[in-house]
Amino acid sequence: MALPMKRILLLSCMAYLTVGLGQLVVGSVMEPMVHAYGIGYGDGGQLVMHQFLGGLTGTLCAPWLIRRFGLKSLLTAGFALMALAEFTYVAQPSWAIMLAAAPLAGFGFGCVETTVGSLIISSAGNKANSALSRVEVFFGIGALAIPFASAALIDIGQWRLAFACVGGLAVATLASWLLLWPAALKGSAAGGGPEAGRAAARPPRLSGRVKLTLAACASFFFVYVGFEMSFAHYLPSMLVQTGGVSEAGAALALSVFWGAMTLGRLVAGQLADRFGGAAYLIVSCSVCAGAFILMSLLSESVVATMALSFVAGFAMSGLFAIALVFGTRAAPEQTVALTSLLLGCGLLGSAVLPRLVGDFLDRFGAGPTYAIVAALAVLLLAIAFVAVAANRSRGRSETAAARG
Repeated sequence: MALPMKRILLLSCMAYLTVGLGQLVVGSVMEPMVHAYGIGYGDGGQLVMHQFLGGLTGTLCAPWLIRRFGLKSLLTAGFALMALAEFTYVAQPSWAIMLAAAPLAGFGFGCVETTVGSLIISSAGNKANSALSRVEVFFGIGALAIPFASAALIDIGQWRLAFACVGGLAVATLASWLLLWPAALKGSAAGGGPEAGRAAARPPRLSGRVKLTLAACASFFFVYVGFEMSFAHYLPSMLVQTGGVSEAGAALALSVFWGAMTLGRLVAGQLADRFGGAAYLIVSCSVCAGAFILMSLLSESVVATMALSFVAGFAMSGLFAIALVFGTRAAPEQTVALTSLLLGCGLLGSAVLPRLVGDFLDRFGAGPTYAIVAALAVLLLAIAFVAVAANRSRGRSETAAARG
């Protein structure tokens, strides 16, 4: 039966809005949080690391959990875990409890993002770039909104309530999926039913060129998501150090970056469909690398940093969605498993790199940290070239075999 795509997209947008708020809320209140607990930025990075390690576990386990319990049970459990963890944060418990709750939030994010992402790619067909980019807009809206909410709450001394915003939205999204479920997904094989589970349990043999393409894509996700989260989590703190910006003003600076992300995602899918995913990845990574190199050279200028953050955000806006579609098309019969693998690599990068960057920021300060972020952007461009070259080589090989 044909999937009601409008309903699927509506529910998916709500899910990605929740994930966008949840993944960025820690960074938006990082400055007052580390002061309230009397800890360093590296310790704040540890919280981020715990959350994303939980996300990695949820992402990698999602295909098995779908086969074992079904898509509905997994999504509802994911939203419930998000809400539980966020309301735990609101209580401002001991730092040990904060670190223990973080993996629960991450596990929920990972399960939701993997299942919803694979559902969209499987059901949208040739319009996957546009559909996933459209849904990613709502991730950006969430990431754009939370700095404004956090800045207002920081100003009145209630930064903890930023976590309540995320928890409340998780509850509302859970209710929406439950209420609209029968009309949207009942009986859908693309929704992760037994047929999809059995297919994922018997992966076909992959050629060497496909493996190289997937290895490059996995590396791309590790570096991209890790460096994006590092920049998003520590930009406010770096602006406080180099530009003398207030804590609330620094939190608002994230809105420039995520605003550009949101605007870019309105057109990213169409651009990728028109010019090709490979061309989109190379051009966007090139612009991104240039912006971060300039930012590292002009880090003492708040105006330059804000302007270049906008350029970088616009360039990066479609990288996640377009790279995910690009990678899964290397072996389209394994969409759920490959979505899990690529998102898992991204979450691993999000667990490792923010921790390392936080420690680097503690030790060397903001100026050198900008240079580290720029180096990661250059590395991302190099990996994109490898992925595109490997995919083109695979395509030529398959065409030659078909003609033979």
